[in-house]
Amino acid sequence: MTQRLHFPYRFDGRGHTRDDEEAQWLRGLIEQVLFTAPGERVMRPDFGSGLRELVFAPNSPELAATTQFLVQGALQQWLGELIAVEAVEVSAVESRLSVTIVYRIRRSDAQLTETFSQGGGA
Repeated sequence: MTQRLHFPYRFDGRGHTRDDEEAQWLRGLIEQVLFTAPGERVMRPDFGSGLRELVFAPNSPELAATTQFLVQGALQQWLGELIAVEAVEVSAVESRLSVTIVYRIRRSDAQLTETFSQGGGA
């Protein structure tokens, strides 16, 4: 069994590396893919989605469609062995970008829906 390290990296109450349940671990991996800019990781320059750069782009239906394709492709490339993305919904309000992803965990066939946000405003 693979160790599922918590994201962001932490220690538990016993001073050991904190592990997560599979669903929480996958959520952390998805968050890493979404909010890591390509070129940000030294040993994996292609890793990430470029989503953060779109937070400040002018809002438009084209931006939402581009973001959907960007997210779907990045998740398929980096996490395709672990999850199957079923739907991506993007909403942009002022400077806040929210991405809702419906995905299925391949190992357990459980379907989850998670929302990730970045940008200004509440």
